Amino acid sequence: MKQLYISAFLSFFIVIKAQNKIDWTGNYQLRLSDFQSPATQIGQTTIYSFHSGSGIDFSFFMSKAEFMFTKNFNSKVNCSFNRSAASIVAPDSAIAADLVNFARYDFDLLELYARKFRKTLFEEKGAFSDVNFFKPIYDQMQNEFAQRHTVAGKITDLGRNKEKLRELHHEVLIEMKLFSDFCKDCKPVKKKK
Repeated sequence: MKQLYISAFLSFFIVIKAQNKIDWTGNYQLRLSDFQSPATQIGQTTIYSFHSGSGIDFSFFMSKAEFMFTKNFNSKVNCSFNRSAASIVAPDSAIAADLVNFARYDFDLLELYARKFRKTLFEEKGAFSDVNFFKPIYDQMQNEFAQRHTVAGKITDLGRNKEKLRELHHEVLIEMKLFSDFCKDCKPVKKKK
C-alpha cells in the first residue's frame, strides 16, 4: 500500500537536538537561560532585540486510507521553542527581562495560532481532500500571526511597556480558551448534523 508522507516546517522552526526543544504545554515559563544562541548578548550594547526561536511544525505519515478517514490532526501540529535558535540582545538585565516577557507572550500567541490551525484543519478536511489541503490554511494563519506579532511588538516596544504587554497577553490567554478542544492532546467533538 502506498504511504503518504508530509512534512512542513512552518515559521522559522529549526530542529537541532531534542533537548534544545521546548514543546508548548502552558506550564513552562521561558527564562533568560533558554535563549542559548551564540548571538545572545546582555550588556556592552545600546540596542535591544530578540529572536524567539518559536515555530509550528506539521507533519504526518499515514496510508491513503488513514488520511481519507483522519479528521483530527491536533497531535500532528506542534508548537515549540528552540533554545539554540533563540537569542536576546539587550544593554542590561532589566531590558533582557522585558524581552523574555515578550517572548513568553509570543510563545503563547504562537500556540493560539497553532490551535486556530488545528481547528481549521479539523473543519476543512474532507474525505476526499488533497494531501496538500493544509497549505492555504497555514499561509493564512502565518499571515495573521505575523501581523499580530508585529503590532504587539510595536505597541509594547518589545515588552518594555509592561502594562500593555500584560493586557495583550491576557487577551491571548482568554482567546486560547475558546480553542480548548484544539490543544495538541485534545480530541475535538464532532458536530452532530
